[in-house]
Amino acid sequence: MPFKKLTVLFIFQISLLLQGNTQPALSIISDPSIFKASINANPKLGLVELKTTVPNIQYDLKYATSDNFTSVRLYPSNINTTYLRKEPAEALSQIAKELAGKGIGIWVWDAYRPYHVTVKFWELIKDERYVANPSKGSGHNRGIAIDMTLYDLKTGALLDMPTSFDDFSEKAHHGADNISSTQKENRELLRNIMEKHGFLKFQTEWWHYYWPNGEQYDVLDFSFKQIKKINSDTSK
Repeated sequence: MPFKKLTVLFIFQISLLLQGNTQPALSIISDPSIFKASINANPKLGLVELKTTVPNIQYDLKYATSDNFTSVRLYPSNINTTYLRKEPAEALSQIAKELAGKGIGIWVWDAYRPYHVTVKFWELIKDERYVANPSKGSGHNRGIAIDMTLYDLKTGALLDMPTSFDDFSEKAHHGADNISSTQKENRELLRNIMEKHGFLKFQTEWWHYYWPNGEQYDVLDFSFKQIKKINSDTSK
C-alpha cells in the first residue's frame, strides 16, 4: 500500500481511538427553572426531604460541622435537611418500616451533596480513593447516594459497626474479617436490607449505598435552601 494511503489510514484509526476515549461533558444543573421543568416532565427526578417520608429517621449531618475527615465545615451550620431522588427515597421508606419491626431506625450522615461541595472536597483531598473527582460528579451530587448507619429505637444508641463514619481503613470494606461478630452481623443486616430494596453497596465503605442507573440522573448544584424553594414551587 502506498505511503500516503497508509498515513491516511493511520490518522483515521487514531481519530477513531480518540473518539472512543472521549468522555461526554458532565451535565450540571444549577438553574432552578431547568430543574423544575425536568421534574414536571418526570416527577421521579424530584428530590425528597427524607424526614417527610422515612419514619424514625435521624440526622447527624457531619459536613454541616467540622467533625468530619476534612476538619472543615462544608455545609451551612444550621442545615438539618437532606434529600434523595424520589425512587431511592421511597425505597428507603420501605426499609425503615421493615427495620422498625426489629426495633431499629436509620441514622443519616449525608445524602444529596451540592456539586460545588464536591469541588471543595477535591481541592482539600485530591485523592479518588476518598473523594469523587469533580470531572465525573458523584452519586451524592445526583441525589442517589446515602451515607448511613442504624440505631436502636429504644435507646437511641448506634449499632456497633466495623468502623466510624469516613474511616478509610480496610476494616471499612465489605468482606473485612478482622472485626467482631456483632460488627459483622450489623454490617450484614444493613447490607442485606439495602440490597433487598434495590440499593447497591460501595465496596470500600460499609456506610455508603447508592441507587442504580446513575447515568439517568444529572449532577445538581443547588443549595439546600434552593431545593426547599424548588420543592415548594413544584408542589403547587
